[in-house]
Amino acid sequence: MTDDRRRALALVPVPRETEERFAVYAELLERWQRIKNLVSPTTLPEVWTRHLADSAQILPLMPDALRWADIGSGAGFPGLVVAILLAGRPGAHVDLVEANARKCAFLREVARACGAPATVHNARIADVLPGLESVEVLTARALAPLPDLLEMGKVLIDGGTTAVFLKSRAEIGDEPGLAPGYEARLLPSVTSPDGRILVVRRAAPPKGPSHE
Repeated sequence: MTDDRRRALALVPVPRETEERFAVYAELLERWQRIKNLVSPTTLPEVWTRHLADSAQILPLMPDALRWADIGSGAGFPGLVVAILLAGRPGAHVDLVEANARKCAFLREVARACGAPATVHNARIADVLPGLESVEVLTARALAPLPDLLEMGKVLIDGGTTAVFLKSRAEIGDEPGLAPGYEARLLPSVTSPDGRILVVRRAAPPKGPSHE
């Protein structure tokens, strides 16, 4: 076992079966990386920590959620990792939205090899999200600035979906500015001192004055 794998599993422990699926994922990523630039080459020696564990840490924030959607999925982080973690749970499903056809081919191969309950949509985000039903959590990582993410996910967030975005402290600071009507929780990443996890929800409407 590599030091990177050992460190990742210490930070975000997973069952043995899930670890084996992650190993298949890492092997396929390395193989596909030779012909398609899926992740930054400098991160490959730390794929377990930088990508797998970094993505896996968000599931405990919404442990009971079964329906997830991931936008700009790229190489599958965090959406496909979440799908692997949810494998075997009745009703679990993750929709992965990615416009690049070759990345979609990679996502489908990993999902098949790992038995992940995922559907890959080779389409634009704006064309897919309005048609998704019962999505409890929307995720994204390294896709776009926060205001753009909120606009992309507005159709789901305004309907009650919780957004979980993996960002960096350098990008959003310690108090991310949100448009009125939204509330957020900012959490530290367990895999990187610069990493931040932003949990965004539509704010509950203020209570009206009492007439008692």
